[in-house]
Amino acid sequence: MAKPKLYGISSSRAIRSIWAIEEVGIDYDHIPTHYVEDSKAPDYLAVNPNGRIPTLVDGDLTLFESTAINLYLTKTYGGDLYPKSAADEAQAIQWTVWVMTEIEPLQMQIVMQKIFTPEEKRKPEIIERATKGLDRPLKVLDAHLADRTHLIGDSFTVADLNVAGVMLILNAIELDLSAYPNVSRWMKDCHARPALERAQNKGS
Repeated sequence: MAKPKLYGISSSRAIRSIWAIEEVGIDYDHIPTHYVEDSKAPDYLAVNPNGRIPTLVDGDLTLFESTAINLYLTKTYGGDLYPKSAADEAQAIQWTVWVMTEIEPLQMQIVMQKIFTPEEKRKPEIIERATKGLDRPLKVLDAHLADRTHLIGDSFTVADLNVAGVMLILNAIELDLSAYPNVSRWMKDCHARPALERAQNKGS
């Protein structure tokens, strides 16, 4: 059987799925695919017509969207990374949807201003508004982590992977997390995993 193929580079949202496939520990082909030029090439559009990364090809299955790829990888190959009960599975999906709707849109507003907009054209009010908007969901996460080390149960699962994977960007924009000590502690633990370090070396 052919090895799974994962398209993307670590300096993009694809880092989330590169991290996941490194966590599950299977043999795979990594195909470095840049999110600007490479992702719009005809041969890649034949794989993912959205023209975005990452994309996973595993046999007859082609998947896009990083967190969906991660749910598949951990359920198929990840052992204890995927929750065993229906209730825990639902919570993993809940946290996955939560981070995509509550955290990512706001943090991306900051990314666009701080990283992709020339300093003279930046709009500080957008950064300020988005930073204030992040306070509510970060407080929710901080309260949830007050008496636990992981989002679900007592060990690292795809819920932690997906949420911490999306929140990697908070490191890049240097968001002050001092008001959320439980989030800060949990993020440091997640981001210190060896699989993430390996993933970060998979093409920048």
